[in-house]
Amino acid sequence: MQAYQTEKLLEEYENAGMLYLEFLRTNSMSLGIYKLEAGAVDPQTPHDEDEVYYILSGKGQMRVGEEDRKVKPGSIIFVAKQAPHQFHSIEEDLSILVMFAPAESK
Repeated sequence: MQAYQTEKLLEEYENAGMLYLEFLRTNSMSLGIYKLEAGAVDPQTPHDEDEVYYILSGKGQMRVGEEDRKVKPGSIIFVAKQAPHQFHSIEEDLSILVMFAPAESK
């Protein structure tokens, strides 16, 4: 078993100095922490894997294709592979748990 505490992952993220910190990888999936500051521009481009985003903290919006949704702590967003998507209108720093299936290609 592998178990994680969000608090410790966020601390590790801060120490790593990266936009995205992967903390779990198997053939079938990968997980990571992604953070965007209030007012930031999300640099993402479509991925080759399905994704699930779980908002840990913060507020903003997410666009998938032509559809916008407000996001806040507890929001869960599924994004199909190759779908254009970005967070925008970030009002409060976003901390996001990201799950790729299969594991994100690098």
